[in-house]
Amino acid sequence: MKILVTGGAGFIGSNFVHYLRKNYPDYQITVVDKLNQQGNIENLRPIMEEIAFHEFDLVEESKLLPIFEAGLDYVVHFAAETNVDRSIEDPDNFVSSNVLATNILLRLSRDHGVKRFHHVSTDEVFGSLELGTDDKFNETTPYDPRSPYSATKAASDHLVRSYFHTYQLDVTISNCSNNYGPYQVPENIVPVFTLMALNDKPLTIYGDGKSVRDYLFVLDHCRAIDLILHKGKAGETYCVGGGQEQNGIQIANSVLSITSKSTDLKKFVTDRPGHDRRYAIDYSKLEKELGYKPSVTFEEGLRQTIDWYQQNEEWWKPYMERFYVPQFMKEDVE
Repeated sequence: MKILVTGGAGFIGSNFVHYLRKNYPDYQITVVDKLNQQGNIENLRPIMEEIAFHEFDLVEESKLLPIFEAGLDYVVHFAAETNVDRSIEDPDNFVSSNVLATNILLRLSRDHGVKRFHHVSTDEVFGSLELGTDDKFNETTPYDPRSPYSATKAASDHLVRSYFHTYQLDVTISNCSNNYGPYQVPENIVPVFTLMALNDKPLTIYGDGKSVRDYLFVLDHCRAIDLILHKGKAGETYCVGGGQEQNGIQIANSVLSITSKSTDLKKFVTDRPGHDRRYAIDYSKLEKELGYKPSVTFEEGLRQTIDWYQQNEEWWKPYMERFYVPQFMKEDVE
């Protein structure tokens, strides 16, 4: 089988490429990544001789075309601009990377007989849930994106579905909750808090710290995508969650406890504009139809993640000198 993994040097994408090498050693894997803020070639260094790697932006169609002309069975599309704060500051880049690039991939997949196109999306397309309720997002939840990031992911989801209905391209979509685990760039709460704690720096918590997310260990996400790619029904969407709801204060406390650091390192800062209060995923469809279940609790996954960062200082050390600070909160952390 020949498989193209876009964004395969990023956090989730690189974990999935490693997962493929371990579980499908006969697959011929091609990775395309433009190596932006979230892509890191070091994530793939141990297996570079076992895959084909190309560095370019997916909107450069002339560079993509030979890969499709050589024949592909599967496309798994991770590549996207994903940081909400960056999308607030530079929405144009998100439209290009998340919408235009997805359309190019879909059209080439249609024209070159790709057997399945799997699109990796987010629960943020569904908007926000109220705190203190039992409501959860599922495959029938109406879209209600609140940021340029989630709006562009919603647009790409709709494009994928349109290619199924209009052109009969075999597609599947997964909408996942917040991922955490090895190789995650410190622009998200778990790696940021982990590295801040390890370096005795303040853990900056947005607003009142009570906004809730459903956390999904990245290796469980890889397992879910494997199931959907190989066993999912064409044209279907599957929600992927970890069943582990945590708010910012809880995550800060857990990281500080595991790293044996003082809770005095917690610092509250200006809340993000349009900050959604709660996400939670109902993954029962994926569980009933394809047998998916998360393999770890948040505490177990967090401990594994922190252990990885402690053992891979050479990977994260360069990031300590170039942390991204959103414009709206710079005065709080100066």
